[in-house]
Amino acid sequence: MESSGAQSCPGTCLAFSRTRKGLVLIGEIILCVLTLICFGASRSGYAGLAAVELLFAALVLLAWSCRLPPRLTLLHWGWTDFMRCIIGALLFLITSLIVIVGHRDGAGIAGGVFGILAGILLGYDAYITLPIRQGHTAAPTGVYWEHWEGG
Repeated sequence: MESSGAQSCPGTCLAFSRTRKGLVLIGEIILCVLTLICFGASRSGYAGLAAVELLFAALVLLAWSCRLPPRLTLLHWGWTDFMRCIIGALLFLITSLIVIVGHRDGAGIAGGVFGILAGILLGYDAYITLPIRQGHTAAPTGVYWEHWEGG
């Protein structure tokens, strides 16, 4: 029988997906998939941004779900995730506004709307991820993980 500290991989994935950060990451992945589909169907050519951000969001979700940040202390996971969110939000907002203003096809406009929603969600993710806001900039990543567990 497993102890309470050592959950199975599916158990930790499900437990993390119920946190606020997990739900935000799942929302980012869904919006990136919708944006990728719409940009791919239009003649805009901006599908690469949605594909890259989809990959990064999926990797971060996988890393947090498998509890990699406490084990891999080479990176400061809080700042890395924060910078991913800020850069993604800015690129999505700028690109989506360009597509909405410059294209007249329905798929491009829908992709632009989904892109703006993804940019807003990434901005919210950056807000909740900001390590200084968490109150422990010099703390190891193990403390940062405990924040997402609710501990």
